[in-house]
This record gives sequence, structure tokens and C-alpha cells, in this order.
Amino acid sequence: MPGCPECVSACVCSDQIWLVYKGHPMQQFLAAQAASSNSSSPAPPPPPLRSRPTRREPQQSVNKEAAAMADEQQELTRAFSGLGGLGVEETALVSALGRWRKQPEKRASFRRGFPGFFSPAPTASGGAITIERCEDEYVRHLKTEFSRFKNLMVLWAMHPWERDARWAHRALHKHKKHQGSGCILVELACTRSAEELLGARRAYHALYSRSLEEDVAYRLKETEHAGLLVGLVAAYRYEGARVSEDLATEEANAISAKPGNNEVLARVLATRSKPQLRATFRIYREIHGKPLEEDLIAVGGICLQEAVRCLDAPAKYFGEVIAGAFKEGADKQAKAALTRVVVSRSEADMEEIKEAYVKQHGAKLVDAVAKNTHGHYRDALLAMIGK
Repeated sequence: MPGCPECVSACVCSDQIWLVYKGHPMQQFLAAQAASSNSSSPAPPPPPLRSRPTRREPQQSVNKEAAAMADEQQELTRAFSGLGGLGVEETALVSALGRWRKQPEKRASFRRGFPGFFSPAPTASGGAITIERCEDEYVRHLKTEFSRFKNLMVLWAMHPWERDARWAHRALHKHKKHQGSGCILVELACTRSAEELLGARRAYHALYSRSLEEDVAYRLKETEHAGLLVGLVAAYRYEGARVSEDLATEEANAISAKPGNNEVLARVLATRSKPQLRATFRIYREIHGKPLEEDLIAVGGICLQEAVRCLDAPAKYFGEVIAGAFKEGADKQAKAALTRVVVSRSEADMEEIKEAYVKQHGAKLVDAVAKNTHGHYRDALLAMIGK
């Protein structure tokens, strides 16, 4: 897609990913990896003493687990090498999704062991914290279209902080004139934990040499929700269970007194903990007999509505986003949201999302995905959702 200079180094852009291999073909890389693996494989342990037969079984178990892990890593590396056009082992990729579900440490080990695709990078200048980020050398400007399946797999393998940072960058630099950019930023800011959001900000700094808050303030400066979005992405919320009913009542009344004053609501949304906000939303509903998000329809502000929905009931929000991808006439951005939600929530709150989807739509999420998608993309989504 020519004319997009700001996303030359981006790994996720318009749901398309490009990998260009320079200097050494991936076949050579894999051969080197195999040779290294063979040369560095540890010698088999000596047989245990007869006087201590109980040590044999634990040692054998450890060896089997290590060997299985090495085989899985090698299989996944071979499959990922095909993402550059050498042929993709789709079955191996889908199989890894099922085996490694809810085991992020295995993906971290895979990234560390695949220098042709990932490399360590500090998340801030001089900082000690690092992520295994996609190599810019292998990520190029768009030239041909990658399938949704390949895109999903690269997103799955990415460090979660890098993944969120690239989604935010794409929203700001590709869709800044559309309402959808703000909604994606709201989703990232309001459904991640304090540490996850902080990590995404650090990754954004490392990838683009500027802060996420800086880009939000500049790119959306002419929109009415710029102040809200800066506050949301910059938040580091208290995550304990403590709630003040008095404060919730006070702020619910403050919001009620000035329903058209977005500044009051924006301040509350960007500063309070999620349990505290849910108490405020509950009291507001008791006062007015309807949810706050319904009253926001009258005063406009889609981003305010989205923030309330994400903070109040994230599983319900994600269920609605997924359903939107299946609607007739859904645009490209709505369809891309299906991949975004499944990849990012697979190991977080997918069970809650499945329960919310059944309540909202009277059908199982896995059935809806199986009906509306196909091929290896469908298989990958189902593996990440789980039965």
C-alpha cells in the first residue's frame, strides 16, 4: 500500500503483514538452527545408581518434557519460516495454538529462540525491561496481501505489549479520521490491566521513538475526545478491591448534575479504579433507572460510551464486537476486530466472553465462529477460543 511511510516498520498494518528475507534465506537459517541444535544437544544423563531407583522416573520425565518442548519449538519455527512465501505448514501452526493455549512462557521461549524473526529490544532508552520484538529487517512495506490466518499467527506469536503498541499505532496513523481509531484506543486502554497498559506504552516508545500519549494528543487534537483518550492511555489504575460508596455516590451525582459536561465524566473515567467505577455506574443506574451509557447517546460522544462499556462489562463489550464482525455488510475494520479480540483475550477472559456471548445472542461463540469463518483461519480461531 504505497503512500504509508509512517508504518514502514509496522508489523500490523491494514490487517496485512510483510516479511522480506534479506542476506540469508530462511532455509539457510533453519539449517543453521538444526545444526546448532544437534551440536549443542546435551549428552544423555548417566544411568541412576541402583541404590536410588526413585530418581530415574523424575529425571526421565524432565528429559521427555524438554525433548517435547524442543520438538514443538522446531516444528513451530519451520512453520513460521513459511510466512515469507516458502510455503506455510498451516496444520503445525494450528496445532501449536491448541497445545500452547494459556502457556505464554512457551511463546516467549519461541521468540527468544527465533532470532530470524524476533530480537530483544529495550522498551525505553536505557531501560532494563525488554521485549522480543519483530525484526524490522523481516518486516517490510506492503506489496502483496497476506491472509487473515497468517496475520493471526504472527499476532499470536508477538509479545503482548508489542502487539498492543502496533494496534494503537495503526489506529492513530491509518484511521485517525475515523471514529474507529478512538474506539480501538479506548478498548486497549480500558480492558488491559495497569501493568499491561504500561507495558504497551513502553513498547510504543521502543518501536516508534515517541510516547503513545504524545501521539494521541497530536494525532487526535482536533477531535472532541482527545482529552479523554490521553487520560485513558496514560492511566495507571489502582487494581485492588477497595471501593468507597460515598465517593461513588458523590461522582454519580456530579455526572448527573452535568450530563452534557464531558470533562467531569472524562476525569472520573480516567482516574478511578475499575471496581470504583462499577460502583459509580451502579449508583447512577439506581438514581436514573437506566445505564449511564444510554444517557450518553443523547449528548453524543461515542468514545465516552465505549469507555463506560469497556470499564463496566468488558466481556459483554467483547461479545458485541465479535458479533459485529459477523453482521451482513460488516466492513473491513469490523471483521479485523474478530482477530484482534480472539488473539488478545484468548488467555485473559475468553471464558467470560463465551458466557456473555451466549446470554446476548443465544448461541455458543464456537458455533458462531465455525459458521461464519472457514479454513485454517477458522481452525485457528476455534483453537484459541477453546471448547
